[in-house]
Amino acid sequence: MLVLNQNYEPTSVCNVQKAIILLFLGKAELIEAFERKAIRSVNSRMPYPSIVRLSSYVHIPFKKIILSRKNILRRDGHRCQYCGRSDVTLTVDHVIPKAHGGEETWENLVCACVTCNNRKGDRTPEESNLKLMRKPLRPNHVTFLRHFMGSFDDRWKPYLFMH
Repeated sequence: MLVLNQNYEPTSVCNVQKAIILLFLGKAELIEAFERKAIRSVNSRMPYPSIVRLSSYVHIPFKKIILSRKNILRRDGHRCQYCGRSDVTLTVDHVIPKAHGGEETWENLVCACVTCNNRKGDRTPEESNLKLMRKPLRPNHVTFLRHFMGSFDDRWKPYLFMH
């Protein structure tokens, strides 16, 4: 279940039990529910939540996403940023090579297949006649919510900025 802050910003994903507890205690309101699904007890029936919104705003401190190989691959969708392939062994490439002063930052590391990484070598993409599919950027927590979820309900798309 997608949990939205009071301002409709996505904050987290939780299981149905947690969503039901938030709703039951009045700490959240139901925004979207699954059709033809319900939670039933002896005396009541409750819609099966898909999206809940917290009743009061919760300040969430800036969530710093750790720079790691795994997170670079997630950010880039497990796809080479030079040729677009995802069916091969992937590595992490320095867009500006370390030898040219390139740093270990979100903006300088990309997912690359072994072939493209070897072709690029110790050169910049321009020097090796390669073009990045997109500029590497530091991801935000919403980006990573999308990647960690795997499959999700289509009703979440507007809240995850996926129009």
